[in-house]
Amino acid sequence: MSISRREFVIGAAGATAIGSSTFAKGRRPKIAALTTIYHKYSHAQHIVDRFLEGYGWEGRHHRPPMDVVSLYVEQVGDNDWSRERAKRHRQLKIYPTIAEALTLGGEKLAVDGVLLIGEHGSYPTNKKGQKLYPRFEYFQKVVDVYRRSGRTAPLFNDKHLSWNWNWAKKMVDTAGDMKFGFMAGSSLPVARRLPSIDLPWGAQVEEAIGVWAGGIDGGDIHVIEAMQAIVERRRGGETGIRSVEALRGDRFWKALEAGTWKGGGWDRSLLASALSRSNMIHPVREDYGVVLPNNRDIRRMAPDSYAYRFEYRDGMKATIVQFQGLRADKKKSGVAGDCTVAARLKGGKTFSTLIYLPYYSMRNFFNPQVHHIESLFLTGKSPYPIERTLLTTGMTAAGIESLFQNQKRLPTPHLSVPYKAPRKSLFWRT
Repeated sequence: MSISRREFVIGAAGATAIGSSTFAKGRRPKIAALTTIYHKYSHAQHIVDRFLEGYGWEGRHHRPPMDVVSLYVEQVGDNDWSRERAKRHRQLKIYPTIAEALTLGGEKLAVDGVLLIGEHGSYPTNKKGQKLYPRFEYFQKVVDVYRRSGRTAPLFNDKHLSWNWNWAKKMVDTAGDMKFGFMAGSSLPVARRLPSIDLPWGAQVEEAIGVWAGGIDGGDIHVIEAMQAIVERRRGGETGIRSVEALRGDRFWKALEAGTWKGGGWDRSLLASALSRSNMIHPVREDYGVVLPNNRDIRRMAPDSYAYRFEYRDGMKATIVQFQGLRADKKKSGVAGDCTVAARLKGGKTFSTLIYLPYYSMRNFFNPQVHHIESLFLTGKSPYPIERTLLTTGMTAAGIESLFQNQKRLPTPHLSVPYKAPRKSLFWRT
């Protein structure tokens, strides 16, 4: 549902904290976009373009009631689109530094909201496989301007908070201390689902599984976040993670064969439920075929697969499985190309759904994410808890650390991150 101008003016009173003032009646909020790179299909293009051009929402073309007035792009290559956007949108100006983009070339903060999109671009990868995007560094520069200015503005951070847990925790703590609206995460938790259902509020969940064909770090956060946005609705709310164990190679195949959590793997029937929802499941045989792959098929089709097993503090168990094929060999192309989630509820019932991400050129699964970012800027409050992204950031980093430490089971006392999910389902219902 769209937010009215009256609701915006009333809600904006809480949008900033340090010496803030409400928006003058009728004034359109000014937004700054801080990006690592801006090219076709980059996250910056998907998100900022929707603020500039509008997007489809509730059966019409919706234009956000705010203006992106400043843009910082760290890496500009031959495929850059930011310069063309600035020429076409006269209110948009490109600045050489983050501080200038926030102050519009002046001394103090001059915008009402900040988009921090540190995804894509040429950045180093550490020995664990994490790409060192400078999200924390950008955040620190934003906070420096807030402190010098004596006021703040709501901030959105794309995807997980940082590859570094301590930095992610500091980002959340800083936003809390300074009392500015802080929202983060990817498009998956709010994307369409097939079927269009949510876990019943207060359900008792015994075990869950999330399946995808992503990769270390950037792919991990997507499926972990999609699963978490569903299981956080369980009875008692979120409690956090007690431990994590990564599985790869022989240990992964033993876990797959085990077919149970107690046996060192995951519920075989839950995996089948998740795969049955896939729109992009790969045929088991070259002559088509409509059967689910058995364990032997999975070994053949996705030989580089891995998994993270999470024990929650309230006793729930959850696994994410990344079915990795050898992309150079068409006969080993993976098991499925989309994200699905399944959960076993107390009493034996199964919940399962597909996170619907159609990869056509428009990629409209960014629409609901931008819709919720608008809500952040208009009200000063994130529609869903920043603690979800803090927890999933930590789960991603912990899973990677377990892989790095030869698949050692790691206790995770730092991931005791309790929070209450919003009761209203926020994914894109159509």
